[in-house]
Amino acid sequence: MRGLLGVPLLAAAHDAPAIDCAFPKAPQKIPDGKTASESESEMVAAVSEFKQYTGDVTTYTNCLEQETSSTVREAGGAPSLVVQIKQLQAKKHNAAVDALQDKAKIFNEQIRAFKARK
Repeated sequence: MRGLLGVPLLAAAHDAPAIDCAFPKAPQKIPDGKTASESESEMVAAVSEFKQYTGDVTTYTNCLEQETSSTVREAGGAPSLVVQIKQLQAKKHNAAVDALQDKAKIFNEQIRAFKARK
């Protein structure tokens, strides 16, 4: 029965005015390093977009830390509820970092292909 009591409390904690952490959007297109324009404008623009995305992920993960603290305070610190909140926030954090790492791997491959052409 104790486990069931935590679920309504978690729902109530999420209904309270919370910090709004928007999941960062990854760049829509990563140029193909083998065919990107010779003037480098495509790759320069992509680097700029990727830097922005990296910053957005950092902002998001920092926001999640604040949101976690706020939600834990609002929940009253019940141990089982705190664990649930932190697990949910960890999943959000990991999803953003994993997405960034996946995109970074692809982007770096294209940068290497682009530089290899020169």
